[in-house]
Amino acid sequence: MSTTITIRIQEDTKERLNRLAKATDRTISYLLGNAIEQVLEEEEWQIGVIRERVKMADSPNARFIPHEEIAAWLKTWGSKKEKKPPKCA
Repeated sequence: MSTTITIRIQEDTKERLNRLAKATDRTISYLLGNAIEQVLEEEEWQIGVIRERVKMADSPNARFIPHEEIAAWLKTWGSKKEKKPPKCA
């Protein structure tokens, strides 16, 4: 089942949507619904990963790498002498 929502967009954005809809033989409604679904999936995934990582960081056995070690490793990143990332302490 679908429902209707109303949004305000810039006139040039509406024109771009019209052109894209015409070029892809889709409706603006289809394009916007598809775009919203993509954003929701990405944001939900990202929030899930953040929550998981915060939980890991808050656990009693959490181990962290000092900033200085990461900064030093990043300076070698992409060089021929690139080292493996530092291990957690």
